[in-house]
Amino acid sequence: MRALIKQGLIDMNLSTRVPGNAAEHLSRYGQILLEKNQVMNLTAITEPDQVAQLHMLDCAALLQCCDFQGKRLLDVGTGAGFPGMVLKILVPSLDVTLLDSLNKRLDWLNEVSTALALRDIRTVHARAEEKAADEQFRESFDFVTSRAVADLRMLCELCLPYVKVGGEMAAMKSTQSTEELSDAGRAVSILGGQILPAFDYTIPGTNITHRIVRIKKIAPTPAKYPRRFAQIKKNPL
Repeated sequence: MRALIKQGLIDMNLSTRVPGNAAEHLSRYGQILLEKNQVMNLTAITEPDQVAQLHMLDCAALLQCCDFQGKRLLDVGTGAGFPGMVLKILVPSLDVTLLDSLNKRLDWLNEVSTALALRDIRTVHARAEEKAADEQFRESFDFVTSRAVADLRMLCELCLPYVKVGGEMAAMKSTQSTEELSDAGRAVSILGGQILPAFDYTIPGTNITHRIVRIKKIAPTPAKYPRRFAQIKKNPL
């Protein structure tokens, strides 16, 4: 994994922008992931090479279009730590909060943080639509990321309330998301966002192309959003 990650960072022109031990730490993270995956369902990807490419390098692509240095980031629905944990390893100055509704995943992520001696990274056990009412969280992050598979209209309602005005939401999607992005225009506007040009990239060593959907926060999100999840799902904006 280490060699693939190291070469991939070079191919993405990121090798000079990340710590010298980044490939080693991402490889160790991948190894811990595969070990834990034998007893906990963390990922459907179980081949080391694919973990390196489809998890680590895929998440690293965010650095090609976003400047995370010294910023505050919330990763919504972090799961096994993607992309938040990867970004923290690549950008040590980034202050990271990993939010997820499943506590046992967060316990494991805390173990990973300890094993890799990471600082300024914390986990929060909560549902995204509920935690957004917390004044310490609402509109207080420079970046909010999500690698969730939810429809973009739903994802925007869950994520944009956390983004401060002037900040940005970055959603990792497939390149087949053009219609989805178009459909989300109304929701983005209602929630105080503005759609930026999407960033398409090919994962190094593969022929797989993914897309980062970027939304800038230009106005506060109305207080009534996000709604309860059942409402969000039944009647997307």
